[in-house]
Amino acid sequence: MAICVYFVPESMNAGQYDQAVKLIADAGQGAPAGRLYHVCFGTGDKLQVCDIWRSQAEWDDFSQYVAKASEQLGVKVASINIEPVQNIITP
Repeated sequence: MAICVYFVPESMNAGQYDQAVKLIADAGQGAPAGRLYHVCFGTGDKLQVCDIWRSQAEWDDFSQYVAKASEQLGVKVASINIEPVQNIITP
């Protein structure tokens, strides 16, 4: 079952986001198995991330890279909400 992972940092700006993407890619996880969609949204230092994953297990395998990048960049997590996906509509 697909899941939605909604990552809400206390504060994250575009520079921190871009650096996190680079750190994760440098770790060989730029296009991880199981991630179907990735969206970063918001403005200023209030960026948030929403991913759709094919399964909880695939997210669990990847989540260590998010945690490591967040720690290295000093991005504190306010919440990570994970919910099952009811439906995905594509064009």
